[in-house]
Amino acid sequence: MKVKYEIVKQALRKEIIDGKYQINQKLPTESELMKRFNVSRYTIRRAVGDLENEHYIYRIQGGGMFVQDWQRDWSADDTNKLIGVISTHMADYIFPPIISGIDSVVTEQGYSMIVGNTLNNHHRERQTLLNMLDLKIAGLIIEPTQSALPNPNLDLYRQINDYHIPTILFHATYPELAFPTLLTQDQQAEEELIHYLFDLGHQKILGVFQIDDRQGVNREAGMIKAYQDAGIPVTDSEVIMYQSNNDHAAILQKVDNLLKSPDHPTAIACYNDQLATHIIGHLQHQGVRVPEDISVVGFDNYDLAQTMTPTLTTSSHPKRQLGKDTGKMILDMINGKDGHSITYPVPLVKGTSTQQIKGGD
Repeated sequence: MKVKYEIVKQALRKEIIDGKYQINQKLPTESELMKRFNVSRYTIRRAVGDLENEHYIYRIQGGGMFVQDWQRDWSADDTNKLIGVISTHMADYIFPPIISGIDSVVTEQGYSMIVGNTLNNHHRERQTLLNMLDLKIAGLIIEPTQSALPNPNLDLYRQINDYHIPTILFHATYPELAFPTLLTQDQQAEEELIHYLFDLGHQKILGVFQIDDRQGVNREAGMIKAYQDAGIPVTDSEVIMYQSNNDHAAILQKVDNLLKSPDHPTAIACYNDQLATHIIGHLQHQGVRVPEDISVVGFDNYDLAQTMTPTLTTSSHPKRQLGKDTGKMILDMINGKDGHSITYPVPLVKGTSTQQIKGGD
């Protein structure tokens, strides 16, 4: 059964070949075609994009769509070799090594990358997806936005799937979709971090987790499971949950309030290294010593976190390897091969931000 964009594409191509529209004649607008075929704007753009790739039409920015000289021999022209990469953040932290890993693989095969940044916002994700699709990309690599929440953009993901655009997700997936996904063992790694704190004598642990992303939900679950497996009452722990758009100052204030209580936590388990470094800096500014007064662990093994004092106890995210594996997989999928999901272990990295609790063995 033909999908909608193929029906639109074939109808327009037939009209061009039959001479209804002459070379360099302007075609109807997107809105007019949407009304005529009773389809979405994205469907029209997908059909038009294919016709442009096949040299039946060309577009002038701000001027509309026109009939190309489709009888000319275009065989010497290169096919599109552009891969879209969409991440929730891009400027710093762990994403540059991931993107660098992808780039190191795809450029060897003559492909270029265009990178989009959603800032973990669904509206920006939607616009970024549409912009990528307008570029007639050969493949897509996406980190889902706010992956623990319902995604209003699943309609676009389904259209991407229906149109057989090679697509890979990383860090999170959606049960409604069957795209191959590259994940890390977030829950298991967090369990290992918490058990390490138990070994150092800590039982009153504060967890601070971002819960609008699947990674944070899994890391929080790992902390709870570690308590259950160790037979330590989960009520001995404290948890602060936040979303990516929350003010960090408010999070730090909640941390301060808990640390002022008489029965305060002796260790803090953070959603990631970026948060851990902020908390350590905040505590040190207040005269609280890490790890002498309180131990802190992060997650991801952020390079800069290992240059600070103290160095951070954390879990090591396979940043560049994930990027290289993603690059190899997207090239295979572009060439017609199947992609297969990968889950990476995240080993413990012991730093100097943790120590045996005072009075412990």
